[in-house]
Amino acid sequence: MTPMNMIRRNSRRALIVTATLATWALCSQNAAAQWSGWGGPNRDFHVETTGLSDTWPADGPKQLWSRELGAGYSGIVVDSGVLFTMYREGKNEFTIAMDPATGKTIWKQKTTANIPEGMSTQYGEGLNATPVIFGDRIYTLGVAGRVSCRTKKDGKLRWSHNLLTKSGAKTPYFGFASSPIVMDDNLIVAAGGKGAGLVAFNPKTGKVNWKKFDYGDEDTGSMYSAPTMINVDGENQGVLFTGVEVIGFDPKTGDLRWKHPHQNQWKNNISTPVWGEGNLLYITSGGEGGSRVLHLSKSGDKTNVEEAWASKKMAIGQGNAIRVGDHVYGVAGGPSAAFLTSANVKTGEIGLKERGFAKAMMLYADGKFIVLDETGKLGLVQTDGKTMKILAEKQLLSKPAWTIPTLIGKTLYIRDTKVMMAIDLSAEGSKGA
Repeated sequence: MTPMNMIRRNSRRALIVTATLATWALCSQNAAAQWSGWGGPNRDFHVETTGLSDTWPADGPKQLWSRELGAGYSGIVVDSGVLFTMYREGKNEFTIAMDPATGKTIWKQKTTANIPEGMSTQYGEGLNATPVIFGDRIYTLGVAGRVSCRTKKDGKLRWSHNLLTKSGAKTPYFGFASSPIVMDDNLIVAAGGKGAGLVAFNPKTGKVNWKKFDYGDEDTGSMYSAPTMINVDGENQGVLFTGVEVIGFDPKTGDLRWKHPHQNQWKNNISTPVWGEGNLLYITSGGEGGSRVLHLSKSGDKTNVEEAWASKKMAIGQGNAIRVGDHVYGVAGGPSAAFLTSANVKTGEIGLKERGFAKAMMLYADGKFIVLDETGKLGLVQTDGKTMKILAEKQLLSKPAWTIPTLIGKTLYIRDTKVMMAIDLSAEGSKGA
């Protein structure tokens, strides 16, 4: 049976699986958390909200507050009316909790962490990874490889683990950057190194439950992509995009379920894989990597992997990709030529390729893409996969603005390496300050 026949045959079953995945995602992370970790509650960069304005005044949407924040690209997570993120000052890494209404500090905790040997600071000293919330704890991964568990209420340290000294991990070229995830009651971290490609911790105690895979050396490249979760015909699986391939694994045991090759000339696949209807997994990387879609299915205990298509026409480097309907979207290309691009996820046909933004991170909400490009320009875009309309845009931050935005209701939280701000994207906010 061809991959496309299997896609059509399994379409009804995929709808059920998608619903199962959404439920598992919420339960695995924290059903109470508004923005529990990388990519939001379902790790897919979709936000369930309505009432966002389609227009902004000339001076941009209303800015609710702005505050100074140290260096880094760590995303902003939200739970119980509190914002959390990380930043760096000198030799210290800070985890901070803030009031979402004012931006004022509720608590902040310091960890001294020198830049590890072998790490390049060409693009800054980090921090890179986004925290993850689970229960009453917040979990972080520092640029020097320290995994920390803190109490959300006051930031008190519950446990920590140095991946370099305790797990045999190897420093990625640009430092540790892969955002942790909680799956099936394991805190899973992409560490890298011999036998430490993935490390799973007991979230409460910090005990190492398992370590698996040899990734993160000259042959297998650096570990930057964040692990994500999928459900293949009723089976929960974790997915990790390594420097040379994408793998599926059992989140309870770490056992390998499947693998498929994909690499660029730098062996640094970064973008998070995108899972969706039809049991289709989209993966992409910059440079010569391009994009491909894999169709996954189960036969007994075996997971079958068939390549539906591969193309060099859409290559997303450090940005994210988002699937909406039968299209996947992202800003492809490099510094000199970046394009908001769409591809039909079933065929690979390119439907949209338009200039307008530099390399960017995106969210999808209320029928629109919220685009924050690396220059600090924020935009609203509507597209049907073939044409693009920029509804509004405004320069709000400074380069490099590489942090994924966070949207709670109609309030957008964004940051660069110096400041963080809250933006009102409602119709009221569109009237300006």
